[in-house]
Amino acid sequence: MAKSNHFKTGEQTKAIHAGEYPDPFTNASSPNLVMSTTFVANADSGFSVEGMSENDPFLYTRWGNPTVKQLEEKLAVLEGAEAAVAFASGMGAITALLFHLLRAGDHAIISDVAYAALSEITNDVIPEFNIGITKVNTSDLNAIKEAVQPNTRLIYIETPCNPLLRLTDIAAVSEIASRAGAKLAVDSTFATPLATRPLEAGADFVIHSLTKYLGGHGDALGGIILGKKEALVSLRKKTAIRFGGILSPFNAWLILRGLATFPIRMRVHEENALKVARFLEMYPAVKRVIYPGLPSHPQYELARRQMKNFSGMITFQVENGQETAEKLAEKLQIIHYAVSLGHHRSLIFYLKNKDLLQTSFHFSTPQQLESWKEFAGEEGIFRLSVGLEDAEDLIADLEQALP
Repeated sequence: MAKSNHFKTGEQTKAIHAGEYPDPFTNASSPNLVMSTTFVANADSGFSVEGMSENDPFLYTRWGNPTVKQLEEKLAVLEGAEAAVAFASGMGAITALLFHLLRAGDHAIISDVAYAALSEITNDVIPEFNIGITKVNTSDLNAIKEAVQPNTRLIYIETPCNPLLRLTDIAAVSEIASRAGAKLAVDSTFATPLATRPLEAGADFVIHSLTKYLGGHGDALGGIILGKKEALVSLRKKTAIRFGGILSPFNAWLILRGLATFPIRMRVHEENALKVARFLEMYPAVKRVIYPGLPSHPQYELARRQMKNFSGMITFQVENGQETAEKLAEKLQIIHYAVSLGHHRSLIFYLKNKDLLQTSFHFSTPQQLESWKEFAGEEGIFRLSVGLEDAEDLIADLEQALP
């Protein structure tokens, strides 16, 4: 069957059909799970990835796999990208991008609050390769401009950032990166392609943890980098294949299955989160709620302009956060007290300022610390990933467990 162009179809149609085609031998409608590590080759097949073309037959699953390729094609369509490269985890994707773009003597600007593992690897490991790293509050455009150096090769942002839910203006940062001759990478995990299309706003690369909303069921690790085909062909050869952090075909198959309901799920995540956020804003023991869909969010106008869906992530502050965390871990009946996010079930976890500022986030200016406290308070925040349960049940669960 000839392949169809799904770029002009609706989001739900893309999520179901893009990258998937009936099996030509069995006519199976659902995508096949191809677990083979090796494939029968032609006698003239090469033994090095250097001679590999994107259109070559499959040879070895570390180089490419039919199930993984279907996932990459579907995600490229959903993101509006020319190409995609899948990895074993979100952090595998981040690491591959950093090592692909940066060399000794280069400089990168990184969001001062971002996924903890990214923060930590850019605190120590990356600088050990003689790569300069400057951490800035990327919601402050002047701070980004002031951080640019002649050797700046990359500006890396998250929006909304993990865990603060602080936003960054992608289009504005794209202009700064372009003038500096640097690449712009956007981790859009919290937003997802249903909310934000960073490539349309001028980004060069988009990163997602497939473990979160795109997989959606909390049962498969994965990561993805999306962008222009020319850049990603080189990235696949130099870092994905050589570093070996490729996605398991089984996980790719699970994520493909999850993506079929992705737009539907995101609409329910947003609907539930807005109801829960409004409840928390009115709850006496809650000091502050941060949710991009609430007018009380400090960057609500940017959220409305940049996000078509406000997602399911909420943070909130209470007095005596650690004591409250212990009560929630003991008393919650529907919401799981657990890390991670973007699953069909609701998850909550307490993030203490003291711990995070010792291990992950090292601020270099008083302004950076002030911005942290504006979003996280003095003690810390609860990060609540609102799932697909009935919103009324989630509210009742919080009400019986909160002090």
